[in-house]
Amino acid sequence: MVNLRGKHISLRALEPKDLDFLYELENDASIWEVSGTLKPYSKKVLQLYLDNAHRDIYEVKQLRLCICNGEDDCVGLIDLFDFDPKNRRAGVGLVISNPEDRNKGWGAEALSILGDYAFSILDLHQLYANILEDNHTSIHLFEKLGFEKVGLKREWVRTNQGFKNEIMYQKINPNVS
Repeated sequence: MVNLRGKHISLRALEPKDLDFLYELENDASIWEVSGTLKPYSKKVLQLYLDNAHRDIYEVKQLRLCICNGEDDCVGLIDLFDFDPKNRRAGVGLVISNPEDRNKGWGAEALSILGDYAFSILDLHQLYANILEDNHTSIHLFEKLGFEKVGLKREWVRTNQGFKNEIMYQKINPNVS
């Protein structure tokens, strides 16, 4: 894979050593609202996922990368999903696992690196993100990195507090027509 390294973080493929991190993150009910998760994952299921994580984005329509700090510790995940090579677009999502590691610029750097990769290597025309209306931190992050609000899906996501609106953000590759 291309060197996906920034000033403070790097992005790398999932490795077998990431099983415990993935297990903790995927079973953190506090982020299920934004991830669409409905139930816990077993280590066995996550091991099967890791065993197939090497498959090509053109085959599985997804790319999940670890966000690593300077010590190569995995602090979060960033995904391209719903990869559509015909229309040259993909969704993007990210999570920094530990709340104490948030707001350090790692998410912004990861999103910037992934955006550059998606636009220059995968030759995508656009990236999009779906963000809950009350997720002000993510809204600020995506807007800061040039994503524009293009739509509102009313009462789109059912949560324990009721239905929430979801905002769709989009970033068009400035170097592709």
